[in-house]
Amino acid sequence: MTKSFLLAGLAAFALLSTPAAAQQSPEAVAEAALKKAPVFDGHNDVPWALRARVTNVINDFDFVDTTDTAGGGEIAMHTDIRRLRQGRVGAQFWSVYVPSNMNEPLAIQQTIEQIDVAKRLIARYPADLSLAYNSAELEKQMKAGKVAGMLGIEGGHSIGSSLAVLREMHALGVRYMTLTHGRNVPWADSATDAPQHGGLTDFGRQVVREMNRIGMIVDLSHVSEATMKDALETSQAPVMFSHSGVRAVNDYARNVPDSVLPAVKANGGIVMIVFLPAFLDADVGARGVEKAAELARLKARWPGDPAAVAAAMQAWEAANPPRSTSIGKVADHIDHLKKTIGVDHIGLGGDYDGMDSAPVGMEDVAGYPALFVELARRGYTQAELEKIASGNMLRVLKTVEAHAASRKGQPPIETPVGR
Repeated sequence: MTKSFLLAGLAAFALLSTPAAAQQSPEAVAEAALKKAPVFDGHNDVPWALRARVTNVINDFDFVDTTDTAGGGEIAMHTDIRRLRQGRVGAQFWSVYVPSNMNEPLAIQQTIEQIDVAKRLIARYPADLSLAYNSAELEKQMKAGKVAGMLGIEGGHSIGSSLAVLREMHALGVRYMTLTHGRNVPWADSATDAPQHGGLTDFGRQVVREMNRIGMIVDLSHVSEATMKDALETSQAPVMFSHSGVRAVNDYARNVPDSVLPAVKANGGIVMIVFLPAFLDADVGARGVEKAAELARLKARWPGDPAAVAAAMQAWEAANPPRSTSIGKVADHIDHLKKTIGVDHIGLGGDYDGMDSAPVGMEDVAGYPALFVELARRGYTQAELEKIASGNMLRVLKTVEAHAASRKGQPPIETPVGR
């Protein structure tokens, strides 16, 4: 036996004894994972984009391809059917967001309008889109090749401090509610407002308990750290962060601190990593702070002269262009969650069409596969990628439903209404 023949035989034996996954390229691992478990994204703001761009008049709106929707100061939309398919999205929580600076009765009206436009958009494309009211319907629709949809309320102002309205929103198809948005509500503190309640009020805890009872997921993106802790202490079903980063990677108020992560794990919840660059990357976020400081300085320098302020601000923008971030930074947030609480508690909540920019290489909803390639390159297995793509979110949804089913005989929580 020659030396070269012996070496060739040893090499062939080594190849045969190597696990199949180790022989696969990162691209192949990512592709296999997404084929088996398409993405279930936690947050997309298309309904708000429709309100802002076309005032919810959509009978002639082309959602197959929205790449030509730039104009009037708006960037082109991030989402359409063609790119959802390219991005391997199998299910999507559509956010029925309305601004948090409006009075509660108007917020209720506009939330219902956003539910309506989301349902009408889905109904216009029955071959591609569908609406699910429970996990069984959603999985069936995904297996049929649809982009299965569920609805999420972004902010407790949308229920007008009423458990009755909360229950009726659930009846309309809403399956999660973010407890606050950018401002406090009368019963919970936001991450980006001056603390008013120290977390949840007694009524806020009733909101969480009633959400548990009816099977609506408690979403803690946007809420203060104290509200996170109160909600996790109160909730008997898994919670979600529909679109958040982690503060250990970027110390931003909207992100989840390490002090909260152990409770998320104990609760069985999920943190769905957002793609908004300022939440991901401290360098990008720093520019926003610098811009705000410069605007305040200019207004103090030229009070009563908005034209001078605008001209100087335009010059500052030209000298300080927006900063970008990378797919790697998204993966850094995911790495931190895996290290601290494990891969079973990670998901993705892009926030597409609710932000002005996204990581380079993930500029729209077609970009999810690139992230999965990066994660596979970092050593994530196919099974781990399947959990991140949709397995973990499906587990949370099913567990919330099972908890509600176990409470079926309980009466609704009642609170007095105003006269």
